[in-house]
This record gives sequence, C-alpha cells and structure tokens, in this order.
Amino acid sequence: MSACHKPSSTKKDDKVSFVMALAGNANVGKSTLFNQLTGLHQHVGNWPGKTVERREGSLVVDGYAIDIIDLPGIYSLSTFSIEELISREYIVFDRPDVVINVVDASVLERNLYFTLQLLELQAPIVIALNMVDLAEDKGLSVDDKKLSELLGVPVVPTVASKGIGIYELIRQAINLAEHKIKLRPMNVTYSKDVEERIKKLMELLKDENIYYPIRFVAVKLLEGDEDIKRRVSKKVVETAEKLAKEIEEIRGIPAPIVIASERYAIIGKIIKEAQKVLAPYKIGLIEKIDQLLTHKILGYLIMVAVFFSSFYAIFTFGDYLSTILSEAFDTIKPSIISVTGEILWEGFFGGFIAGVTLLIPFVIPFYFLLSVLEDVGYLPRVAFLLDNVMHKVGLHGKAIIPLIMGYGCSVPACYACRIMETPRERLISAFAVTFIPCTARLVVIYGLVGTFVGIEWAYLLLLVNLVIVIGMAKLAFKVCPGESMGLIMEVPPLRLPALKTVLTQTWNNIKSIMYVVFPIYILGGGILAMLYSLNVLQPVEGLMAPLTVEWLGLPAYTGIPLLFGVVRKEMIIIMPAILFGTTNFELLFTPIQMITLAFVAMYYVPCVSTFMILKKEFGWKTACYIAISQLAFAMFIGGLFYRALHALL
Repeated sequence: MSACHKPSSTKKDDKVSFVMALAGNANVGKSTLFNQLTGLHQHVGNWPGKTVERREGSLVVDGYAIDIIDLPGIYSLSTFSIEELISREYIVFDRPDVVINVVDASVLERNLYFTLQLLELQAPIVIALNMVDLAEDKGLSVDDKKLSELLGVPVVPTVASKGIGIYELIRQAINLAEHKIKLRPMNVTYSKDVEERIKKLMELLKDENIYYPIRFVAVKLLEGDEDIKRRVSKKVVETAEKLAKEIEEIRGIPAPIVIASERYAIIGKIIKEAQKVLAPYKIGLIEKIDQLLTHKILGYLIMVAVFFSSFYAIFTFGDYLSTILSEAFDTIKPSIISVTGEILWEGFFGGFIAGVTLLIPFVIPFYFLLSVLEDVGYLPRVAFLLDNVMHKVGLHGKAIIPLIMGYGCSVPACYACRIMETPRERLISAFAVTFIPCTARLVVIYGLVGTFVGIEWAYLLLLVNLVIVIGMAKLAFKVCPGESMGLIMEVPPLRLPALKTVLTQTWNNIKSIMYVVFPIYILGGGILAMLYSLNVLQPVEGLMAPLTVEWLGLPAYTGIPLLFGVVRKEMIIIMPAILFGTTNFELLFTPIQMITLAFVAMYYVPCVSTFMILKKEFGWKTACYIAISQLAFAMFIGGLFYRALHALL
C-alpha cells in the first residue's frame, strides 16, 4: 500500500485550517522563515518518544488558520539520524497538507538533493527559494519559473530575514492545499541498470503492507535503509541485497553511491538550465571578515575578545540594573517585619524578586547577545575553531554552544545539548553544562569574592572553573563508552542580524526560564522558608557541621544557605544577609571563607530546575547520578581548596 497525501483541512473557529511543514537542510533560513510566519505564536516540545525538539506555531492568512511544523534540519530522507527518521515519518504518517521545502538559492545544487527525495516520497511540496539576495551577491541568478517547470512544483523566491516573498509563499501553499494547483512533479529516473532493479523490487513490494510509496521503498532498499528493511519481509530484503550487489559488480562502487551520484547528475542538469552565473565570483568584505574569524591564530584572539567584551558588558550593565531593581523592590517591602516574616518574605516574594533581578539585568541581555551571535553566523565558526580542543575531551565543536549558554542558565543550556548527534554526546555535554557557573552562581562569585576580596580572585575562580569543566568532560568521556564523533556541521554565511529573528530567538530561550524556573524559585524558596521559620531546619546546622565547619572551614550557619542553594544558588548569599541583617559580608566571613563558599557554590548540586530538566532529558537515574556526583565533587574539592588557600594566604 503506498502513501497518498489527502487534504487534512478542518474547520477551526469558522476558518479553514491547514497543517504545513517546513523541511530543508540546516542553515537555509528555515528557522528564520518559521519565526517570520509565526512570531510569538509558537511553542517548543519534544517529538513523541524522542529528545529531538519539536517546534510548532500558528498564523492566520486571509481567513485560513495555518499550523506550522518546523521539521529538523536534515540533508536527506535516509535514516542515518533520529532527525531524518522523524522528518520522514512525519511527512508520510502525519500527512501535512503541504511541505514547504526551504532551499538556499546560493548553494542550490546541494539543497536539491533533499528536494529530489521529497519528490520521490510523493510529498505535496512548495519550494521556498530562500536567500536569493545572497545568491545575487555571489553573482548567481536562479530562474524560479524555469526551476518550477523542471521540478513540476511551485517555486517562490524569498528572503526570509527581510520578510520578502513570505505572503506569496503562503498563498501558493494554500492554493496547493485546496487543490487549486495541480502538481506535475518530475520523475526521478536513474540509469537503465538501476531502473531494472527498482522495477523488480516494485513487483515484489506489491504484496507488502507498507505505507510508503512503493518506488520510494524500492530505491531505499537498494540504498540499504535499515528502517525500511524492518518494514518489509525477509524475502524482499534478501532480494534487495542481491540486486544492490549486482549494481556494485556492474559499476564497481556500492549501490548507495551509484544512486547518490545519479541524483547529483540529475541536479546538475537542472542547475544548468535554471541557474546562471552573472559575474565571476569575487571575494568581498564579508568573506575577508570570515577568513579573519576562522584564522588559525587571529580567529582565537577575536573569539576571546568577543566573549570577554560580551561578558564584561553583560555584567557591568547587569550589576547596575540589578541594583536599581533591587532598590525599587525594597521600597515595597514592609518596614517592620520579624526575622520569621523576613524569611517567609524572601522565600515567597523574594523568589519572584530574585527571578526578576536576575532575568532582566543578566539573562535577557545574555541571550540577546547570544541570539545576535547566532543569527550573524558566528557561533558555528566558534565551533569550528574549538573542534580540535573539544575532541580532546570527547566532544566536537558544536558542544561549545550549550556550554556558552550555560553561563546564562543551565535549563536552556541542557535543552541545547539536543544539537549533539548521539545520546552519549548529549549526556556528556549536559554533564559538562552543569559545571558551568550560571548567572545565579556568578552572582555569588561577584557578590562575595568580587566585591569583598577582589575582582582578580573572581576571575581566578572562573579560570579554575574552565580547567575543571574540561577535566570533568574528559572524565565523562572515559566513563561513558563510545567513540567521539567527527564534526560535520555546515557553517552558514555571515550576515547582518535580523532584529525580529533575534528578539524571537531571545524569547524562545528565556521563556523556558519564565515557565519552569520562576515557579520553582517561588514555591521551592517558600517551602524552605516555611520549614526554617518552623525551626525544622535548624538542627540540620549541627548535622552538617562536620562538613561545613571541619572540612570546608566555613561558619556553622552556612549549612542553611547551602540547603536553600538547592532551589536558588543566589540564596547562598541572600540567606546570611537575612539572618544577620547585613550585606557587609566582611562581618560574617573571612576572605578565605568567601572564596571557599563561592568555589563550592560553583559546583554544588544542580538547582531544582536544572535537575528536573536533566530528569526529563535523561531519566531519574542519570539525573540523580549527576546531582550526587556534583555534590560529592563540590564538597571534596572544596575542602582541598580551603586547605590550599589557608596554606597560601
């Protein structure tokens, strides 16, 4: 049984409703198009049973309610990755009304390889010929009408970053969904020896109960697609392997390579007719900047300068704005309040205040700048530069992206580990992320050490942290079996950032903090505050004294702040201020104790929000292992660190 795409249009609030999927290679502007179409009307979840991100959004155009599904960026419809399998199964089994195939007009030949497979899958497609402006800058002109004629499907030129061609694209998609456009997709035909064997398999497949188009299945069997093999009988698999072997004997190369080569030959003919070179390509200013950014020496210096200046700007601005916000909130605090009331106030309302004074001054600017760097195309270049370094700890360059995000908040950083190719690499990346000092931990470092000991000590702690993160990632690489993957990552062209895209991406990053972290901040802090006000937690100080006093060299009363730090790390310095009525921590801690407490806070057990994300991504068992290992590490190394400081100072 072959797949057929019937319209799944329904009525929604007296509007005709369609489902459309965005499909294409990575870095073709698919996410930019998605953001342009849906704005803030989008949400992010998981594909059922997978840890791959599922992005959905909605819009209304000319009375039509349209749901947009942003499929993972992939390069083929084979099933070498989870993303490829998800995209293929969604198109076949969920049957969207239209598949909008986004292609990069400046590298059309590479993008059309995926397009041909969509045609073989008999998907109802409209092509968004994106980045036509970039193609023109490279001296290329693509005839969209000729391309449409050759492929037999609608082709609409677009510049998603500027909103050009978006309305026409959606109108064409609606027309296709309503069957106002009749598709005449080109037949992807291979050489005689390959076609003969495809037809033999198609005859056998007539008796198979399979939902994919029969010809698509036959081609995939010759390519050795493991998922398709599992869907057909053993007899068909054996025949396919025999026929693939015959092709290899005739051509001297494996059948999958033969089929791929012939697809590119077909694409070459299409390119010859639909694309023209208007002028010889010359290296422009953008390319010269690109060469500097990836230079084997200057590239690293520029990278250090970019990140140092970014963090300096964030924390300078953040500290200033945080002070203003804190003072503003202090004006609404009751003037006469008991210690118990103070604790409850800081627990419940203080959770909200802490969230606001962290989110607005530090986290939003951090993710705004991160979104700018991402939209410009700089982060993939950082991944390229650091690939060799990251390989030595068992990861590849892409892992630097969630690690950088970890300096903002560990929650979205753990989500970002989904970009890694294998479950093992995702786990190692997430483990390393939990050792990165998030904004809340940085508040402890700067609030204690930076303010009262010296900023140079704060930077020293961050430098030591960098060494420890590398060491822990290396340890995880040794403990988790498997090989390090090579870096296969397309580096997009440099471009000016689109404000709408940057703002949307910033919101997508911080809304997980708004929806997940804030409630836990308020409820968790409130519950702990109630327990403390009821004198339930005070005996814990005595129980923790052998650890806090004898091993870490801290005052006994730091036991309670460390407990509160499980919910929110900045509570490690907020609680002493509440209990003793002062923010002059020189009265409460010695310089060595401040440095030690900040050091322990950097590696202390993940906060509740991060723990819940780890549980969601990897399960209870793994989340508990990570939390226990961090707690043990923080306490053991913290004691050694205290003794080293005591010997030196």
